[in-house]
Amino acid sequence: MKIGGRDVLALEYEVRSPVDMDIVVGRFQRGGRDEAVAALNSAVRAFDDWSRRDWRERATIMRRVAEAVERRKFLIAAVMAYEVGKNRVEAVAEVNEALEAIRYYASLMEKEEGYVRRMAPGSPGEETWSVARPRGPWFVISPFNFPAMLGSGMVQGALITGNTVVWKPSEEASLTAHLMYEAYVEGGVPPGAINLLTGPGELYEDVIVGDRRVAGIAFTGSKDVGHHLYREFAARQPYPKPVVLETGSKNPTVVTAKADLTKAAEGVARAAFGYGGQKCSATSRLYVQEEVKDGFLEALASYTRSLTVGDPRKDGVFMGPLINARAYTNFARNVQEGIAAGGRLVTGGRQLRDGWMSRGFYVEPTIMDGVPEGHYLFRDELFMPLLVVAPFRDLDDAISKVNDTDYGLTAGIFSEDEGEVREFMERVEFGVLYANRRGGATTGAWPGAQTFVGWKASGATGRGIGGPYYLLNFLQEQARTYVR
Repeated sequence: MKIGGRDVLALEYEVRSPVDMDIVVGRFQRGGRDEAVAALNSAVRAFDDWSRRDWRERATIMRRVAEAVERRKFLIAAVMAYEVGKNRVEAVAEVNEALEAIRYYASLMEKEEGYVRRMAPGSPGEETWSVARPRGPWFVISPFNFPAMLGSGMVQGALITGNTVVWKPSEEASLTAHLMYEAYVEGGVPPGAINLLTGPGELYEDVIVGDRRVAGIAFTGSKDVGHHLYREFAARQPYPKPVVLETGSKNPTVVTAKADLTKAAEGVARAAFGYGGQKCSATSRLYVQEEVKDGFLEALASYTRSLTVGDPRKDGVFMGPLINARAYTNFARNVQEGIAAGGRLVTGGRQLRDGWMSRGFYVEPTIMDGVPEGHYLFRDELFMPLLVVAPFRDLDDAISKVNDTDYGLTAGIFSEDEGEVREFMERVEFGVLYANRRGGATTGAWPGAQTFVGWKASGATGRGIGGPYYLLNFLQEQARTYVR
């Protein structure tokens, strides 16, 4: 682990690759309360210096961090292929996205002039300013599925605004986090301003939620864990403090009778099965207008069967393994329970065990029709390549089905009718909306283009990563009045 620039050892644990469990990715340290306190102490000590640096200096340092990430781009991407099973194209794209986010926020700080604004005088002779100030040390807790972009994105949001960070990545993605940490330090972030802990999150929880020196929490992961942290932090802190959450979703796509069905088949398949459905934005429920449903499912199944499942390190492979044995077992259970509830496999449904695949966690991209819409497969985020399908009568019916969830991250529609698209955009209760997106019906947000913001149970602030308001999550406003 990295605490105040020092290498810190604890109890060791081993991580093996989901691509091939014979491959040891690395041996990492299982920290606990003592390491969390030490890392927080380091972040507290570093805060005075880092927060007082001019915002221009911090923006310059972040541009150097982006350059350091770019120099490591293919190494980081290769590590992600081994560590979390991401294919070559998506791994490189994620590193590009991470460094683009760093540059975007450096540019945004410059555009906003450090969030320092002159205001109108309250009374004659007064000079008044609004100054956005950092809050203090943040705990950043990042997921396995986008270890470079989402981990770095939260770290970046805290650091560039003058806060300090204790970063706890997912156990499955600790090596990627180490490489990103090295880029931050090489770019000029003081070691004490960024600290890296590894091991199970529950071993750190008491310090994260209970130490009053923690200024805020930034978390991306499951709804249950995120909402638990939110409640515990509110209950144990002496006053309200920010919690920046992105907690997944159950993302819908609507295909109407006025859609280009070829375009829709590609867009739905890419969004449902890219990275094995292990994206917060993955399409996991599909609503197709009754009169085109059968024909569209044929086209969708045909496109899905054309996708290559295999070793993500190899060129041309679309879908690699699931992240771990638990996900692999849950996939089989969910398929069986969907069939037991009356579902019909349109395509897929099998665990792949032949030859070398038996050493990893490979499954088929799966489409299931006929599952009752009240079933948990339509309600719960599963994080796997399992798409459930239902019909709808008209657009009102579709929008009602789309909104019938506690989640609200991404949603998509395929229709060549501008009126249908406009109605969908106005009435759907999700933060990120796409229309007719062939490259991914609900996926593919990019910094500075699509803000990745969750509504309802999918978020906590209404200000998403990659967008113009995200940095405000890490700042607090101060009004300054000078009488001249």
